[in-house]
Amino acid sequence: MVERQVEEAYRARVRGCLLGGAIGDALGGPVEFRDGRSIVAEHPDGVRTFLAGGNDWPPGTVTDDTQMTLFAVEGLIRAGVRTDRGLGLTVAVTQHAFDRWLDTQLLPGPSGERDGWLQGEQWLYVRRAPGNTCLTALTEARRGGKFGVQAVNDSKGCGGVMRSAPFGLLPYAGNAEWVFDAAAESAGYTHGHPTGKLASGALAVLIHHIVQGADLDGALDATLELLAKKEQHEETSQALIRARELAAGTAPAPATVELLGGGWIAEEALAIGVYAALACPGPEQFLDALALSVTHSGDSDSTGAICGNILGALHGETALPAELVFAVEGRGVILQLADDLVLEFTRGEHLHGDHGPETAWRNRYPGW
Repeated sequence: MVERQVEEAYRARVRGCLLGGAIGDALGGPVEFRDGRSIVAEHPDGVRTFLAGGNDWPPGTVTDDTQMTLFAVEGLIRAGVRTDRGLGLTVAVTQHAFDRWLDTQLLPGPSGERDGWLQGEQWLYVRRAPGNTCLTALTEARRGGKFGVQAVNDSKGCGGVMRSAPFGLLPYAGNAEWVFDAAAESAGYTHGHPTGKLASGALAVLIHHIVQGADLDGALDATLELLAKKEQHEETSQALIRARELAAGTAPAPATVELLGGGWIAEEALAIGVYAALACPGPEQFLDALALSVTHSGDSDSTGAICGNILGALHGETALPAELVFAVEGRGVILQLADDLVLEFTRGEHLHGDHGPETAWRNRYPGW
């Protein structure tokens, strides 16, 4: 019974993290690029409901942040299947997943030349303000056939960190350093600057410690301790320390968020998401935290996604605001991937294996 309860709690954290990230993303997307003062003038209590966005985006629309996060999850599941070959979990499989995401940005619909089920979801074939760094780096990797190779650029934009939460959801107790390094490596497929990679590793390992049962402060302590061992960690460490200091100081406010930057670069996006979670840490404050994380002048969808990832992992899916849960785009696919991630990494022996049963799982998640 205890083991079953542990698995159910784990599933709730995975679902909460991925769905919480999508809700934060959709909440912040319509106000991205807007001045914080004008947002507050229209929404004195912060953005607390889904708004319509530009380019005829209906309320609840997710952006490239959620799109890429979903492909990261799919890549990790497929990497898990691939371990049947006697290999460890290969991070480069996530780059292949991002290459499938690139199809959704270049084609009007599924080409029929790809395998797996996620690339067949027509609703994903739309551009939602994708980052130029991601598009360029993935296009260059495709042209050169250089999968598994780090991007050669100096970008530390938030396009790496905003998709890194899934690495922290793997049930790898006691293996925090692997989680950190794997997330950093995957971010490096598009973002070459050390801070872009380290901030991504930091978010993943923060969520890892939360999933393993740490509270938010304890998880942040452990993250900062591991981060300090990495070369060129200073920008990321200082941003997280500043977020903690601000959360412990004055009452939460959009003006305080602005002190952490705009979230366009990796360490700032991470710091804003962490600040909002620290300032409004309780399950009953979930919407307060999300509103705080997106009501500012900057990359509101990414900061909202990061905050939602953190608090969703901390409190589980039942803490999510019901009025946003039912209306977020892609909820069925998000939860399907969440459940499949749990199945792969807790019940994989019942689904595939060289010496176990063979089901249709490999068709759903080919091992590459």
